[in-house]
Amino acid sequence: MRFGLIMSEAFTGLRRNLSMVVSVVLVTFVSLTFVGAAILMQMQIGKMQDYWADRAQVQIFMCTSISQTDTCAAGVATEEQVTAVREQLEGEALSPLIRDLRFESSQEAYDNVVELLGEDYASVITPDQMNQTFWINLVDHRQSDVISEAFTGMQGVEEVNDELQYLEPLFSALTIATYIAVGIAALMLIAAVLLIATTIRLSAYARRRELGIMRLVGASNRFIQTPFILEGVFAALIGSLLASAAVIAGVHFGVDQYLRNRVEFVTTWVGMGEAWLVVPALILVGVALAALSAGFAIRRWLRA
Repeated sequence: MRFGLIMSEAFTGLRRNLSMVVSVVLVTFVSLTFVGAAILMQMQIGKMQDYWADRAQVQIFMCTSISQTDTCAAGVATEEQVTAVREQLEGEALSPLIRDLRFESSQEAYDNVVELLGEDYASVITPDQMNQTFWINLVDHRQSDVISEAFTGMQGVEEVNDELQYLEPLFSALTIATYIAVGIAALMLIAAVLLIATTIRLSAYARRRELGIMRLVGASNRFIQTPFILEGVFAALIGSLLASAAVIAGVHFGVDQYLRNRVEFVTTWVGMGEAWLVVPALILVGVALAALSAGFAIRRWLRA
């Protein structure tokens, strides 16, 4: 099999169908850019979840003099009720789930509020209005429901609060955005596959006489098919490289130089390391789909 002749035939086909090739490049570029964005977005969600899950705490608020829940009908939580919660947290059932446990008294909570808000609030609130609180860091934050179920409804406990629940709407919105990007990418990839197949069939039709002669002189199917497959692969490869460049540029300019300095509550961002990890996946997906669709199209045309 002569490599030079095969490459010459492939580039000839690209020149003859230049407009279709440009269309394949553009569609592949757009679709793989969406694929790369979806992968990076999912990486970002994972980073944020890992970061906040490691720092988010479960809080057990004990009853105060102004608590209104049914479990606080007797007023301020007694020492016995506080001790019962502590013993349960330190017991054999729950202690393996807990990485760190801290108790904050009403006076400590009062002092912290006054320090945070200023002395003007010292006369507005009193220590007995502040919750005695257990601050809990879990080994695995996905098990926060265990703590909630153990103490919700317990006498002397006003509320069990999971800090991570406040970020769930953000994670859900980002996940939905990821699904949308994946859906758009899938549609665009289907369009790219169809365009590649159409381009290959047009190229084969334009060279039908040459192909007939090659068959008559005994050329193998592999020799005939390879230039057409390379046409699709070359076009998809260019689109994949453009998509990779767009992903890298997006992370560099959009994340590193813009978002990282302006969105303060997100402390962990995807970076160039993750972007470079995505690049081989984009190229592999683009080239593989192009090779499969082009090979299928030319084989069908040759059988017809």
